[in-house]
Amino acid sequence: MFLAVTFGSKQLTFHTVWSAIFDYNPKLTQQQIIHELRLPRVIGAAVIGAAFAVAGALMQGITRNPLADAGILGINGGAMLVVALCFAFFPSIPYSLLMVFSFIGALLSTLMIFMIGSASPGGLTPIRLTISGAVVAAFLHSISSGVAIYYDLSQDLAFWYAGGLAGIKWSYLKVLVPIILITITWGMLLGRSVSLISLGDDIAANLGVKTNRVRILGITAAVILAGVSVSAVGSIGFVGLVIPHISRKLVGGNYQLIIPMSALLGAILLILADLGARMVDPPRELAIGMMTALVGVPFFLYIARKTGRDL
Repeated sequence: MFLAVTFGSKQLTFHTVWSAIFDYNPKLTQQQIIHELRLPRVIGAAVIGAAFAVAGALMQGITRNPLADAGILGINGGAMLVVALCFAFFPSIPYSLLMVFSFIGALLSTLMIFMIGSASPGGLTPIRLTISGAVVAAFLHSISSGVAIYYDLSQDLAFWYAGGLAGIKWSYLKVLVPIILITITWGMLLGRSVSLISLGDDIAANLGVKTNRVRILGITAAVILAGVSVSAVGSIGFVGLVIPHISRKLVGGNYQLIIPMSALLGAILLILADLGARMVDPPRELAIGMMTALVGVPFFLYIARKTGRDL
């Protein structure tokens, strides 16, 4: 985080960063850059990266689907559609209300995915969940694009579609940080039950886990984390896919450890992705979604290939 605050289109010294954090002087331009632009951006990257990663970990554990991710399963698509509709009909909507609507959109898209996946004979399987999520995501993104074109919102929504942290402000963080930290703690408390569900419903039920209740609580936590994050930075994919797999390699299959490790690694990944987006071609910035996709797409193909062999 300290390096991410220091480096960017305008290089700053470590001493300047230290002074801006611990002895802020609003009269100094460099300290204003740090305090008003860099600090909220880096803190936002940390908490939102943690949110996307924990959402992915919960989805993978609860559905026993190694390809589960808020973006791949279409949860982000529902939040994005609602953001587009809010921009079209309520352009001056306050951020706190936009976050609520974004969560509702994520929840509705999640319900749609599970209903479609469960409709076929044999019930919901990991592959059906992935396919139904991909279909719903494509459907919702196409509607969002249509809304943006019809209401001339292409420029306003470009930031949300590509994903970026440039718009993060202290006022956003005052709402975001408590919600995300409380929901991640909620997910950690579900860790033991999610670990048992990941082994199979029969095993979990025999050990006293109320599987349906845990699934509802876990999916709700994942939807909250994905929905509020999309409302702030747009649809940044693959963080929730890649990080839980790395966490499992480091700490094993216990979700009491996977969830906090995913939060830590997700924060690091998004901070580094944002730093890379700012450093590749300064003063221009690349879309942060592009940076995460460079890591996530090859990883997704590897997991899909491995999963296909296992099936």
